[in-house]
Amino acid sequence: MGKLPFECFEKKILVKKQIPVNGESAPLPMEDFLNYCIINVDKPRGPTSHQIVDFIKRILGASKAGHSGTLDPHVTGVLPMAVGRATRLTQALLSAGKEYVAVMYLHKEVPEERLRKGFSEFTGQITQLPPVKSAVKRVERERTIYYVDILEIDGQFVLFRIGCQAGTYIRKYIHDLGNMLGVGAHMAELRRTRVASFNESSLCTLQELTDALWYYRNEKNEKPLRKILQPAERAVDHLRKVWVMDSTLEPLSHGRDLAIPGIIQLESGIVKGEMIVIFDPNSKLVSLGIAQMDSEEMMQNEKGIAVKNDKVFIGEMGAQESQGL
Repeated sequence: MGKLPFECFEKKILVKKQIPVNGESAPLPMEDFLNYCIINVDKPRGPTSHQIVDFIKRILGASKAGHSGTLDPHVTGVLPMAVGRATRLTQALLSAGKEYVAVMYLHKEVPEERLRKGFSEFTGQITQLPPVKSAVKRVERERTIYYVDILEIDGQFVLFRIGCQAGTYIRKYIHDLGNMLGVGAHMAELRRTRVASFNESSLCTLQELTDALWYYRNEKNEKPLRKILQPAERAVDHLRKVWVMDSTLEPLSHGRDLAIPGIIQLESGIVKGEMIVIFDPNSKLVSLGIAQMDSEEMMQNEKGIAVKNDKVFIGEMGAQESQGL
C-alpha cells in the first residue's frame, strides 16, 4: 500500500529541555467535547458535503461545523467534520493528502501491460485542467499523484486505489488517462478512503451519531459518543510538532509568537515556512503557526522567533474566536 507524504517523514523527537512531556491530554468533559471535536463521517451517496454540514449541526445543535474538502453528491466515504471551535482546523485538513478507491471504465479494452504503463506515466507530478463544474478557477495546474495501486481488472473495468495531493480531480484524472491510452475512459464509481490520518477505521454514519447522542442525552451513557468523537488534535496528526513550556501558554494564548526559550522538544524535519503545531506539555493543542526556522536551527539557537503564531486554540483569544468576536 502506498503512503501519503506525512507518513514518509521520520518522526524523531529532538529534546531541547529535560522537562517531562506526556503522550496525551486528559479527556474533555462531554459538553466541552461536543463543541471541540472532529467527526469522521461516512458520507453517503446523494447529499452534498454542505448538506452533511447542516445535518451535523442539526443533530448536535452546534452553531458551527465545517468539512475537510468537498465530495460530489454521488461520491461516498471519508469526510472528517470539524465541530465548534475545531472548525478553524479545517484549513489544515483541506491541504492534506487524500486517498480514493475508484472504478474506471475504459471505452475499449486495453492490454494489461499498456494499462499498467499508463498508470505509471500518470504517477508523480501531472498537469491537470479542472473540470468545467469545479470550485476553482479553470486554469491548468500541477498536482502530485503519490501512488496508484491497481486492485482489479475486469475487462473494461479497472478498480484502483490512488493517493494524491489535495485538489486533484479523480474524474478528470481518469478522463485524461483514457485519452492518453487512446481509448477514452470515464469514472464509474468513487469512494474516498483517507484524509490525512483519518481513514475508514474510524468512520461513523449520521444515524450512528444520532443514536450515540440519544444514549448520552437520555441514558447518560457517554461510551458510544466518545467512540465517535475524535479529539481536535487528530486533525493535525499529519503536521510536524513543537512542545512548549507551561510558562509560554499565556503569551501564546494572546497571539504572541513562539521564541526559542519556550521550546521543550520538537520533531525533526521541520522546514522553514511550513505549517506546524504547537502543543503544551500534555500534548494538548495550543495553536497552529508558521515555522520561522528549521529543526536544526531551533535546536542550535538559544534565542529568536521559532514559530509565527497563527490560529490559537487556548485561552482568551481562542475563546473569542470561537464566539466570532
